[in-house]
Amino acid sequence: MLKVIPFGLQQVRALSSATASVTRLHRSVYCRQYPTVVVHPDGSTTTIRYHEPRKIIKLPLDLTTLSDVERKARLEARKPRKKVKIMEEVEDNFNAKKYMKYIKRK
Repeated sequence: MLKVIPFGLQQVRALSSATASVTRLHRSVYCRQYPTVVVHPDGSTTTIRYHEPRKIIKLPLDLTTLSDVERKARLEARKPRKKVKIMEEVEDNFNAKKYMKYIKRK
């Protein structure tokens, strides 16, 4: 049983291939599975089929399994590094009286 809907009440969307190239597709569920690389905490990688188009997924590292030295090194690496300001001391030996002979006086 097909229902006939008047043309004025139908919704018309102008979809083209250019709309997907400008932004990502806004879908909650993707129709297909995408090949994705999963990086495990030990550095090994596996390829899986993922429901969203992603290139790589990095799994978090469990800090409780690390030794104290490794844990401190990881936590220090997360902190932002301080920028070192280099103050150069310029030796100023400019003598303006030396160039007075080149200035013309009126």
